[in-house]
Amino acid sequence: MNLGLGLYRHMLTAENYQFARQCGCTHVVVHLVDYFAKSDANRRTDQPIGDKNGWGYAGDPDHLWSYSELAALRREINAAGLELAAIENFDPAHWHDVLLDGPAKGVQLENIKTMIRNVGRAGIPVMGYNFSIAGVAGRITGPFARGNAEAVGMNGADDTPIANGMVWNMVYDSRASPGLIRSATHEELWGRLHDFLDAIIPVAEEAGVVLAAHPDDPPTPMLRGQPRLVYQPGMYQRLIDLKVSPNNQLEFCLGSVAEMTEGDIYEAVDLYSRQNKIAYIHFRNVRGKAPNYREVFVDEGDIDMERVMGILKKNGFKGVLIPDHAPKLTCPAPWHASMAYALGYMRALIGRTERPC
Repeated sequence: MNLGLGLYRHMLTAENYQFARQCGCTHVVVHLVDYFAKSDANRRTDQPIGDKNGWGYAGDPDHLWSYSELAALRREINAAGLELAAIENFDPAHWHDVLLDGPAKGVQLENIKTMIRNVGRAGIPVMGYNFSIAGVAGRITGPFARGNAEAVGMNGADDTPIANGMVWNMVYDSRASPGLIRSATHEELWGRLHDFLDAIIPVAEEAGVVLAAHPDDPPTPMLRGQPRLVYQPGMYQRLIDLKVSPNNQLEFCLGSVAEMTEGDIYEAVDLYSRQNKIAYIHFRNVRGKAPNYREVFVDEGDIDMERVMGILKKNGFKGVLIPDHAPKLTCPAPWHASMAYALGYMRALIGRTERPC
């Protein structure tokens, strides 16, 4: 198993690569979407929370991720002694009509194919995605973790309708006409995913890129008046059976799966790791179930993380684990301190799990 660190777009710096190496990481997972376009610059290391108006603005629909920029990013990361394990999330500007089944869907699918080919040509093995209309929304922050550390939680599902011009909690069209997007059905959303996988998986196979699907975060059946796709553990199986391919895999978020109201986190880890369907793992801990839960330090939640590691070892998982969200430590550098704490714990667990008996 490999230890990695997730970095937002504005965090792709030599200093943060060095920080990752100092914490024992061998890999990084990067976000090329700028979720913080409307955020206070002083809070740009926090995870995006946003409000009912969205996190911020999507990117340039005409700027596709090019081979040259992806290859340059990989060389930069390699030069720091790290491997680029994955890119996480498409920009809503590039696939809003794929999610909404809108008029530009065909063009956007072709653009995604182009980017997947560029990702593969640049030698990046995994592309993570979250097939969701509402995206990550409805969360709150508070002193939820040990010692009143600030963390993320949820107090009931948000049913506020989504305005035109927004999808995945980001604004892709600031000049959209007033009104609300139509609420889809669950089966319509699964049909849209089927179209996406049918179009993109063959290209991913040719390019040598694994597509890795994140579960719903938060995992509620509906959010902001829109259906959710993977809000129970068994729905992951439906997703991977929808398009049978070694390139159709999972971005397995322990916290999101543990928040689901059905199933068992350890059975889910075992089921999907036995199938070799886990591309990489978000390693975080929680207390409670959706729609009422709290994110906590990696060593204090409902999940026995050492038991999870044991299951992964038994099933031969050799992928990357990254800390996901982490409660903020009270200090001048809360994000770095929080990540260092989580990474130290994870590094110790990996060493203990992989030590010969």
